[in-house]
Amino acid sequence: MSMEINGVSTNLMIKSERYTDTERASGIKKQEDEQRKAEKDGVLYEKGTSVKSGLYSINMMSEADRSALVDKLKAETESRKQQMLELVHKTLSGQVKSYGQATGDGIWKILAGGNFTVDAATKAQAQKDISEDGYWGVKQTSQRLFDFASALAGDDVEKMKKMQSAMEKGFKEATGAWGRDLPSISHDTLDAANKLFEEYYNSKNASAGQ
Repeated sequence: MSMEINGVSTNLMIKSERYTDTERASGIKKQEDEQRKAEKDGVLYEKGTSVKSGLYSINMMSEADRSALVDKLKAETESRKQQMLELVHKTLSGQVKSYGQATGDGIWKILAGGNFTVDAATKAQAQKDISEDGYWGVKQTSQRLFDFASALAGDDVEKMKKMQSAMEKGFKEATGAWGRDLPSISHDTLDAANKLFEEYYNSKNASAGQ
C-alpha cells in the first residue's frame, strides 16, 4: 500500500513538474509575443510605462539636438526636391530633342542640344520614341516622373505633394530657360503625371476612410 501511495505521489510530482515547465514555457512565449508586438507598434515598455519610441526619443532630445534634427530633415527634403528638379530637366531635354527630330521642328533640336540635320533612321526612331507607347511618349515619361517621386518620398502624402510641386516647378523653369512654351507632348506629360499624383492621393483618402 505504501508503495502504491509513493508511486502515486511520484507520478503527481512528475506531472506537477511537467505542468510547471509547460506553464513557464507558455509564459515566456507570451512575453516574447508581447515584446515583438511592442517593437512592431513602435512602443517601448519600461517600468510599467508605455510610450511611443519615436515621440519619446525626440522629446528627450536637447533643444540643440532637436534643432539639428530639424535642419537635417529640411536638408534632406531640399535635396530630394532638387533631385526631382534635375530629373525633370533631363527628361524634358530628352523628350523635346526626340520631338524635334521626329517632327522636324528645328528650334527644339537646337534648344535641346540636338543636331540641325536628322537622317531618316534617326527620325524614324524619334517618331517611335514619342509615340503613345514609346520611351519618350506621354505614358512612359509621366510614369517615370511619378515613380521617381514615389521613390524619393516613400509612402508619405506630404512628401509626395512636395515632389509634385518640384516637378511642376521643373516644367516652369524649362519653359523660362528655353524662352518659349513647351511642345504639346510635354504639356500632356505634365497633365498625365499630375493625374497619377491625384490617383495616389485619392487611394490614400479611400484607405483612410475604411
